[in-house]
Amino acid sequence: MSELPDDQGTTKARAHRRIAIAVAGTSLFMLGMSFAAVPLYEMFCRTTGFGGTPIIAKGPATGVGERTLTVRFDANVGGGIPWTFEPEIGQMRLRTGETATVFYKVVNKSDKPVTGIATYNVAPDQVGGFFNKISCFCFTEQTLGPGETMDMPVVFYLDPSLENEETMRQVQSLTLSYTFMPVRQKSPVAAAKEADKANL
Repeated sequence: MSELPDDQGTTKARAHRRIAIAVAGTSLFMLGMSFAAVPLYEMFCRTTGFGGTPIIAKGPATGVGERTLTVRFDANVGGGIPWTFEPEIGQMRLRTGETATVFYKVVNKSDKPVTGIATYNVAPDQVGGFFNKISCFCFTEQTLGPGETMDMPVVFYLDPSLENEETMRQVQSLTLSYTFMPVRQKSPVAAAKEADKANL
């Protein structure tokens, strides 16, 4: 027995509905993944040291290695943030596994409080997986009042396992680089309500 014409129309309508639902579902999934991509990528880089991103360590190294490397320190400001920012020392020699503390000095040159956050990187890229930060000002936003000066520490070590890595044999020096960027503050809810009232 063959299908009636009305049954064919109903079957086609169901097929079209299924396709539309599949396309909409795929589109929503892709949209969700585009928002999740940045935090997932940052988490991946911090965990693996990919792309020169230092690893966040829970504590000091368990032992000291044999190699000594030169660690250089770089500081930059971007996005029009009105700060001066510089390391207190330009470089240091450090044995693998030794814990070091270095301070960066930042000064707010404006007459207003300014909040910034530091992005960071280690070069050459292959060092990122061996550069372990125990504590760093770059983990949180920093707010400086008008004219305020602050010394901000970073505590780190170079993993002794880099001595066994073929790609690290020729590396004698590395650079830890920071760039402070402004954080755009949102108006508190009360301030936003007051602004709305003023515009009425």
